[in-house]
Amino acid sequence: MEVKVLEEDKKLINVEIIGEDHTLADALRQELWNEADVTISGYNIEHPLVSNPVLTVETSGKKEARKALFDAVDRLKKKNNEILQKIQKI
Repeated sequence: MEVKVLEEDKKLINVEIIGEDHTLADALRQELWNEADVTISGYNIEHPLVSNPVLTVETSGKKEARKALFDAVDRLKKKNNEILQKIQKI
């Protein structure tokens, strides 16, 4: 997986998630809504067979958009590790 920053300033970041589909993009979108400072969190895939998701994150400015995205990724990693540990106990 590769992530390409398409646009960025303090309050806004647009990233293309190359080689991924709705699964990761939707998980990130949903996790970003757990950030109090996030005002916009969404993604678009122009065509599922030939394009990659473009994730848009906007904050009110108290927290940088890049930081909000990194924090959401860290939380998802933690959740995935917890699920993996529970599965391995089965």
